[in-house]
Order: sequence, then structure tokens, then C-alpha cells
Amino acid sequence: MEMPVLSVRDLVVEIPTRHAVLRPVNGVTFDLHRGEILGMVGESGAGKSMTGNAVIGLLDRPARIAGGEILLNGERIDQLHGEELRRLRGKHIGMVFQDPLTSLNPLLTIGEQLTETITEHLNVSAAEARQRAVDGLREVGIPAAEQRMDAYPHQFSGGMRQRVVIALALCAEPSLIIADEPTTALDVSVQAQIIALLKRLCRERGTAVMLITHDMGVIAETADRVAVLYAGRMAELGLARDVLTQPNHPYTIGLMGSTPLASAGRARLYQIDGSMPRLDALPSGCAFNPRCSRAQSKCSQDPSPSLAAHQDRAACWFGGENAQ
Repeated sequence: MEMPVLSVRDLVVEIPTRHAVLRPVNGVTFDLHRGEILGMVGESGAGKSMTGNAVIGLLDRPARIAGGEILLNGERIDQLHGEELRRLRGKHIGMVFQDPLTSLNPLLTIGEQLTETITEHLNVSAAEARQRAVDGLREVGIPAAEQRMDAYPHQFSGGMRQRVVIALALCAEPSLIIADEPTTALDVSVQAQIIALLKRLCRERGTAVMLITHDMGVIAETADRVAVLYAGRMAELGLARDVLTQPNHPYTIGLMGSTPLASAGRARLYQIDGSMPRLDALPSGCAFNPRCSRAQSKCSQDPSPSLAAHQDRAACWFGGENAQ
């Protein structure tokens, strides 16, 4: 089996405060292979974006990686700092943020931002960098790419800006793209276009994609595998078709039950009782047990079992058929 593009092992992110040390990511483990899209889902505060920021080294202080390993193409990157980390971003890892308008520099043209990234990470001339930038805009579906190189971000629509951000993330030919809620700020029709674009580029280039979202519809359309996070821990990991049609963890079952379906008519949606616990008030045992209708005494005493990178199952003592 080929080496994963990204390997995360027992990742722990800590935020020290006056009263306690918080762990928004606690023991997360997964692999991501070439040409694969891994969807990361969960409620707000589950640890999705924090995991992505830890991988690319964009944790805001005082947050820090306190445990585990992150390997990119077999080389450990979680201990990199300063210039080494800066060279990693763009060249080896690209990032697509939720709001494209704030991701782009409003004072520079689109062409200037693309060519700057290309010349910084690739050994090419200025003329070749410009041609690569034009080709990149064409590849993501920007019409009249040569002319739009000299336009500023505010002269593009939201969907076009997001395409530019994707071109910017891909222009230095990275092996990994982290897409953090890339379609949330877009209308439904543009969402579908961006999803199709990510899938096509992933397959054609063999780029690995970590897709962070709370939209199960986006996951259904895009992801090959799904990682479900809850309170900083991995709740379930598996093939997208299995997780979406036969979820094993009670939390995943609740997420799927609360997703509206076109075939359901006016059927009442399921609602998971309660809310995500605060990091400074996590319950004992499994963090989901206060909200779980199937919780037993063991669930409030013992933490849920950890998931290995290659295990397609739920981190639940009573998962599988017992959870359905």
C-alpha cells in the first residue's frame, strides 16, 4: 500500500488558560492518501478547523500542539517553526478558507498574488510564472483569464473569488489541500460548481484534500471517506457511503437524522438533545454520553475507545448494530 500523503497520529492541541488546560483536539488519528477527499464533519466546536490549522501550522497562541505526530509524505512536520514552516505552506500544503474576500489581499491584483506565490515556491521565470497563473485561472473556470489577471478581488463575485482562492492554493502544486468550509458563503448553485471543481482537480492532479464542513450534503457529494468529530475526539471514521447510509456512532446517527432529505416530504427532523459541552466542562467517560439515548453506566465511567487510522468503525462501546 502506498505511503499516505498525510498521517496524523494521536494529535493533541492544548490551550492553557488561568483555570485549566483545554484540549480542543484530543487524540485524533487518520490517514489521507493521494487523490482522496476526506470529509471532516461535526458541530461547531468539534475540533474540525483546529485540526486543519494544526496540520498547516496556523494555530493562534496560546494554542499549541502538545502531543502526537503529523507526517507529510513520510516526513514529520509538527515540529517545524519559522522559515521551515513558511516554506511548507503553499509549496506542499495549500489552504482554502471559508471567506475568499478575506483570504485575498485587496491591495494586490489577482495576477500579482498568484505570480508571487508561484515564484516564491517554484524555480521559474517571471514570464513563466505569469503563464502558469493564467493557466491556473483557466483551470478553475475563470473566463477571460488573461484579462482578469489585472483585476482586484473586489471586482470578482463570491463564486469567482473562491475559484481564485482554489487556483492560489493549487498554483505551487502542493500534495495536500485543506479546504475549511469552502462553500458556506456561497449560494447553492455556486456551491455545486465549487464541489465539482474540487473533485475534478483532486482526481486529475492526485491531490489529497481535507474537506472541513458541517454540511452533510457536501460530504455526500464530495468525500471518499468521512471523519466525524465530537468534542475534540474522533467519533467515527469510514467510507462515505458506509457512514452516511449505515452510521455506527449514536452521534453520527443523530447528525444524519437531523439532515433534511428531499424524499422525506414534511417529516419532522430528528434533534439531538442538548449541545456540545464546553471544553472546561467535559463530562466524565464518553463526552457524548449526556446526549446519548443509548448511554449505559460504562459510558459515564470509561472514555470512548480510540480509533486507529485504518479502522472503519465507531469510537463507541455500543456501536455497530447496537447503535442503529
